Amino acid sequence: MELRVSENDSFVTEFVLLGLTDFPALQPMLFVIFLLAYVATIGGNFSILAAILMEPKLHTPMYFFLGNLSLLDVGCITVTVPAMLRQFLSNDRSIPYGACLSQLFFIHLLAGADCFLLTVMAYDRYLAICQPLTYSTRMGPGIQKASVGMSCVFSLTHSLTQTVALSTLKFCGPNVINHFYCDLPQLFQLSCSSIQLNEQLLFVAAAFMGVAPFVLITVSYTHVVAEVLRIHSAEGRKKAFSTCSSHLTVVSIFYGTGVFNYMRLGSVETSDKDKGIGIFNTVISPMLNPLIYSLRNPDVHGALRRLLTGK
Repeated sequence: MELRVSENDSFVTEFVLLGLTDFPALQPMLFVIFLLAYVATIGGNFSILAAILMEPKLHTPMYFFLGNLSLLDVGCITVTVPAMLRQFLSNDRSIPYGACLSQLFFIHLLAGADCFLLTVMAYDRYLAICQPLTYSTRMGPGIQKASVGMSCVFSLTHSLTQTVALSTLKFCGPNVINHFYCDLPQLFQLSCSSIQLNEQLLFVAAAFMGVAPFVLITVSYTHVVAEVLRIHSAEGRKKAFSTCSSHLTVVSIFYGTGVFNYMRLGSVETSDKDKGIGIFNTVISPMLNPLIYSLRNPDVHGALRRLLTGK
């Protein structure tokens, strides 16, 4: 453990990430698996983005938001997986204090923007199905860009607040993090100073960025379901629900894993379940999102086919 000594105390200048496994024999296999997952995620999300940009039929608010979601997914997996791959190759699991805080900052920035963007997408579906006559005016290009911009501003505020608050804590040792990336619950456990203020800030953030958006999404889809059930045609109901099913699946995955990850700060030890949730949040979810949004979407299918074949 590397410590820097000052006049009255010492503090950690680097942390050690235990990673996913202690067995060297598993590391080459894990390297290949996560490398393939990373390449698939980058390829899938950029393919969706390219299809949206090149296909005029996809120049609508829903696909504008989906393109931004793809960029967030690429950023999310890039913050964690390349560093993990380096650890598999070199067995060097140390991470400098500043790099640890930077990783935490970008994870919360991207996850927060993801959270607000999913809320905006739910509102978009509400307007499209429940207020179709005013949809084009209430979801114009300016409003779309402003919605994405405000999502980034709110997320940046949250991320800066959490990172600055964490930087005020002292870490006197130990410096071993039972995870494969730096995050708040694990760092709170290593602090040798009071984390009461940090936990309060995280509680406020959870209410503002977790509970409030979830309530807004629930209200939006309550109205959507009520409106769809009024449609007399079974084919019409099926078509209306199909435009929402992909988004609902992504929301369920995002909030289901997020609640588990951040609502157990009182636990004394970090379990391997946290690593599994971390993999789901930062690797599996970004990799699945392009597949979820394109599986039952003929417009995306056609755009991707034309993009790949050049026709």
